[in-house]
Amino acid sequence: MGFATALFVFLLVAAAEAKEYVVGGSGGWATGVDYSSWASSSTFNVGDTLVFQYGGLHTVNEVSESDYSACSASNAIQSFGNQNTRITLTAPGTRYFICGTSGHCSEGMKLAVTVSASASTTPGSSFTPTTPGSSFTPTTPEGSTTTTPSQTTPYSSYQPYGRPYYNSGTGIRIGFYGLLLAVFVVITLLNA
Repeated sequence: MGFATALFVFLLVAAAEAKEYVVGGSGGWATGVDYSSWASSSTFNVGDTLVFQYGGLHTVNEVSESDYSACSASNAIQSFGNQNTRITLTAPGTRYFICGTSGHCSEGMKLAVTVSASASTTPGSSFTPTTPGSSFTPTTPEGSTTTTPSQTTPYSSYQPYGRPYYNSGTGIRIGFYGLLLAVFVVITLLNA
């Protein structure tokens, strides 16, 4: 019984480690925000989620390091325009994002995020987007494959200036699968 309780606590803590970050903070994903400073003020770990909140003129394009430097979205790994894009960081390394609207990236609307491994990192994990309705085809480092995400969003409540309302999740967040796992472990312990 002691081992099962310890396992339950470990799994609950591991599931609760993930955080959500609203990209750009109160400025959101827009021109005029210093994304380098914003990114350097946080430590991003595997399992964390980036939430891009933006108006209809902007897009989120994940790109390679060279396309990030060149502000080119023509070979984007994936592109979104749904105004509330959620991307889970599932592997350590650096991820690059730019706005694909002409001139916005060169005006500073670009983000490089360095993702650190966390205690719950699974070897061999691969990228999986979590934007509702998106599709994804894995790519290899040598090639690129783009996606065509859905342009719909489940969030219908909007704040002024076109920014969708979303709780930034600064508290503990275990998510659906974490909660499901916790319930399963509790039921198992009660039946033991």
